[in-house]
Amino acid sequence: MDAAILLIAANEPCPQPQTQEHLAAVEIMQLDKIIVLQNKIDIVTREQAKEQYQQIRGFLDGGVAENAPILPVSAQLGYNVDLVCEYLARKVPLPVRNFTASPRMIVIRSFDVNRPGHRVEDMEGGVAGGSILRGVLKLGDEIEILPGLVRRDPTTKQNVCSPIMSTVVDLKAENNQLQYAVPGGLIGVGTNIDPTLTRADRLVGHVLGHRGNLPMVYEEIQVQYHLLRRLLGVRAAEGGDQKIRKLEKKESLMVNVGSKSTTGRVGKVKGDIATLSLTLPVCAEPGDKIALSRQVDKHWRLIGWGKITSGKTVEVRHLKSKAAAAGGGGGR
Repeated sequence: MDAAILLIAANEPCPQPQTQEHLAAVEIMQLDKIIVLQNKIDIVTREQAKEQYQQIRGFLDGGVAENAPILPVSAQLGYNVDLVCEYLARKVPLPVRNFTASPRMIVIRSFDVNRPGHRVEDMEGGVAGGSILRGVLKLGDEIEILPGLVRRDPTTKQNVCSPIMSTVVDLKAENNQLQYAVPGGLIGVGTNIDPTLTRADRLVGHVLGHRGNLPMVYEEIQVQYHLLRRLLGVRAAEGGDQKIRKLEKKESLMVNVGSKSTTGRVGKVKGDIATLSLTLPVCAEPGDKIALSRQVDKHWRLIGWGKITSGKTVEVRHLKSKAAAAGGGGGR
C-alpha cells in the first residue's frame, strides 16, 4: 500500500472503536500519505459537521495522520468526490516501482468464469486477482502459485506443498485487456488452471510469480513482534480501555501475512521474539510484516504486528504424473 483513506461517518461521534483500529493498522504499515474523509455530510447540519471536524482533528493530533487533510464528502450524492480524486493525484506522489525484479503478486481473490452449462471445449481456466508487488507480468509467462496444493506425506508424516503451474493467457485491469501488468492497482490474471482450484476464492492468500522465483513456504515462523499498548476496536463498555497482555505460550492468535489469514499457536517467547506454528502454511520471506490478532469476546482484535525473521519451511514437491499435473493446474 502506498497511501490510505480514513473514512469517518459525519453522523457518529469520533472516534468509533473500529476507526481507532484502522488508524493503528495504518501506523503499522508506516504509511504517511493519508487523506481523511468526513462522509455523509449531507445528513448533518453545518454546526454538527463543524463540531465533528474538531473531534476528528483532536483524534488525529499527535499521530501519523496529524497533518492529513480532512475533506467533507457525500459519497451518496457525489459531493466533493472530484476533490478526493484531485488530492490523490496531486498530494500522493507516484511511488518508486521495481520493474526489473522477478514479478510477485499476492492473490486477494480467485474465481471460475465458466457458467453452468458451459461446453467443455469452450471452458476457460481459472482467474486470479490481486496486486503485483514488484516486477512485470506478461502474456505467455510461465508462472507458479504457492503454497499451492498442500497434502500430508503418508511416509514422512510431514506437510508437502505442490506448486500450481500455469501460463498467463490473459491480463486485465477493470475491463482493459493488457499485454503486460506492472505494480499498482488490481490485476486479473487469466490462466489455464483447472477452474475448480480457483472457484470461490480458493487461492486467496497464495503468491503468484515466475517459476522457481517465489519465496519459501513456512509452516512455522519466528517473528520479532510489537504489541499495542491498549486494546482497539472495542467499546469502553466492553473493556476497550484494557491493556494488552503479553503473549502466552500455547495460545492461538490470528496471523495475517500478505493476504493470507491463518491461526498460529504461540511456541517459545523470549523478549520480543516469538515462534508461531501455523495452521495453514504461508509463502513469505524474512522481513515480511505480519499482523497479530487475539480473540476478545468472540471477535478477533488487532493486538500488534511483527516481522518474520526465520522459520521452519515446508518441502515443495512438484507433481510428476500428467494426470496429477492437469488436476493441479496444468490444463484447462
